[in-house]
Amino acid sequence: MRFLIQRVTEASVTVEGTVIGSIGKGFLVLVGVCDTDTEAIADAMVKKLSGLRIFEDENGKTNLSARDVGGEMLVVSQFTLYADCRHGNRPSFTKAGSPQEAERLYEYVVAKLRDGEGFRVETGSFGADMKVRLLNDGPFTVMLDSAELGKG
Repeated sequence: MRFLIQRVTEASVTVEGTVIGSIGKGFLVLVGVCDTDTEAIADAMVKKLSGLRIFEDENGKTNLSARDVGGEMLVVSQFTLYADCRHGNRPSFTKAGSPQEAERLYEYVVAKLRDGEGFRVETGSFGADMKVRLLNDGPFTVMLDSAELGKG
């Protein structure tokens, strides 16, 4: 599982000209699911995301989590995070999870963030053609990859 996390002052997602989700200060989280992901992996990713300290404290140091600053989350599915561009010029997406399993785990992540972690969470629409707007704060962008969690 991969989370591309962008610290934002605002973000929104639009489908067919209608804004379906928007947040103020917090994280825009693009979620990619691969074919070997499980609920246990999703749990570890949500825990890491929830505790990620990338907001500035009163001294300008990145010591605060989204929870510490009352941050919100806009969570958008993005299978292209598993693009393989090693061969040729057209990406392969064979490592991305099946649409059914990816949607199930995406919804699981959203529920964990809302119910388990208590965040205000807005979402995109799984599988839809979405337009995402954001004001990246910093800019500050972090990639969390479940294959790297627990290493080092």
